[in-house]
Amino acid sequence: MEGWEARYFPALANFVLFEGSQGKEIADLRLELLGVPTDVILRQHEESVRILLLNAEMEDRMTVIHRSLLFLVEILAALRLPEAAADREEDHDQLKAALVQALPIPGEKPSQFETVLQHMDSGIALFSADGRLRFLNVQMAKLLQAPRRMMIGNTFKQLLFHPYLRKPVRAVFLRMYKEMVLYRRFYSEFQDAGGRFVLVSITQIEELGGDYLVSVKDVSEYKHIEQTALQNDKLAMLGKIAASIAHEIRNPLTSIRGFIQLLRPYLESVGKQEYARIILSEIDRANDIIYEFLNSSKPSAPMKQRIAVASLIKETILLTESEAHMKGCELQYEIYDPDICVAVDVKQIKQVLLNIVKNAMDAILSAGDRRKGLIAISVRREGRMAAIRIRDNGKGMDRATLGRLFDPFFTTKEEGNGLGLSVSYRIIRNHGGTIQVDSQLNEGTEFIIYLPPDMDRE
Repeated sequence: MEGWEARYFPALANFVLFEGSQGKEIADLRLELLGVPTDVILRQHEESVRILLLNAEMEDRMTVIHRSLLFLVEILAALRLPEAAADREEDHDQLKAALVQALPIPGEKPSQFETVLQHMDSGIALFSADGRLRFLNVQMAKLLQAPRRMMIGNTFKQLLFHPYLRKPVRAVFLRMYKEMVLYRRFYSEFQDAGGRFVLVSITQIEELGGDYLVSVKDVSEYKHIEQTALQNDKLAMLGKIAASIAHEIRNPLTSIRGFIQLLRPYLESVGKQEYARIILSEIDRANDIIYEFLNSSKPSAPMKQRIAVASLIKETILLTESEAHMKGCELQYEIYDPDICVAVDVKQIKQVLLNIVKNAMDAILSAGDRRKGLIAISVRREGRMAAIRIRDNGKGMDRATLGRLFDPFFTTKEEGNGLGLSVSYRIIRNHGGTIQVDSQLNEGTEFIIYLPPDMDRE
């Protein structure tokens, strides 16, 4: 592509979209167009206008047509000025007809293929070989959270510093550029500041004169499915390990506990009764860990009974409010749908709720800023499911911690064993529900438990 052809589109885009004369840019372009045949300029203009119309909203198409005609008249009038006196009237009429013919029909509707391209679930952008943005579809504009008309005609470098692009989007642009230039990677996955996962692919298309096609797809939902499958694989593997070693550990512990109890009178006689107490306490703690380990791999089948979700919450509040008061935490609850009922194993679901509430208390205490602790529990129907939300204003979690939250043996507590939430995850799954978590560092955490309602009784 010749130099003037590469500069024609951005000059036209600036003139049309920003409604400015761009005097120096047009003057420089005129110098390059000296000696270029009019029909060649008209062909280039027609192609450039079509690209602008492809990126314009329906209500803006007439404005694009009008502004691009003014641009073309300004360019050609200046080029033909020296010979204007010699021009005949019919030449002027032919030029005017050619100008109009070089523009797409204003009332022309986008083609079926153009409509499909605009509304694909993937974001599509086309960069020229010199790095200038020529096209982006509606989905790409949504991902960038910026108006299309402000992006068209910018170079990649200009986009990196574009005022309409948010800082996190610019950061992804920069990472994409490094991946492509430094590491020659043209297919990568990125995670933005909001936690979204996007898949970016870059292809150079020879049929389009070496232009670069950039495709961006939000794969956050697929990533969630993948992480759920991975979590299930981890728990299945944990079940195999538990089945092979748990009983082998418990048998010798039972023997040791029995011998310590036999030795206890002797230890008391020599003033070492504290030793017996500590040993028995540690053996009991080890047994508890093994019990939770077995439950995390394969919790017992739920013995379901019908119960109002409101009753579950009120019982949980009664069991935890004294501890919450001692730790300086306030418990609040709101029942938006008091009649919603579920068929669950009450003991197991109560275990899940108690575990999450106690974790919330610990998160508030570990914040270390003496904030007034608040744990808010709500119940409502969301779609077909009963939703229990437990929100705290504790220290929150970063993305890395969130990604491993339900992994067996993963814990951020000094005295934790990392089994509570993996047990809770499996219990909820066994009831046909789901458990989700959202957290912001230093702001708090919210757990959402979705349980299917008791449809037979509603």
